[in-house]
Amino acid sequence: MTNPALSNVTLPAEREVEAAVQGQRTLAAFLATGFETQRIQIFDEKNQAHQVELPTSALRLLVDILSELSNGNAVRVVPVHAELTTQEAADLLNVSRPHLVKLLEEGALPHHKTGKHRRVRFENLMHFKSERDRASEMAMEELAKQAQELEMGYQ
Repeated sequence: MTNPALSNVTLPAEREVEAAVQGQRTLAAFLATGFETQRIQIFDEKNQAHQVELPTSALRLLVDILSELSNGNAVRVVPVHAELTTQEAADLLNVSRPHLVKLLEEGALPHHKTGKHRRVRFENLMHFKSERDRASEMAMEELAKQAQELEMGYQ
């Protein structure tokens, strides 16, 4: 099944990658200021300048987005307070929906019900993912240590 939220995400074109590289370099220079907001100019199709005031936090996010685009990656912004369906949460964890539902039922991942549908907060999902990744990394380190102790030919 195709996830409709991700189906309209496309990789950046070559010209977009080039613009992202330049834009990231230029905007990053303004992040060191202590100001809560920044003013930027945007030019319309008639080359007329329009000033826009943005929160510095939004400018930081824009620099992060440009960084990903400059690497040729597609980008999608998800609000941290977002509530995800079980399918969306499973997709972000790269697991099946039934496996995710099992995690929810076991209490490994907090969730709540909206009617008969389960919802997972994005913030909780990212915390779970971070903990899972950390445990996986520790297990890999332990396996590598054991392989070295047993002189299995791994350096």
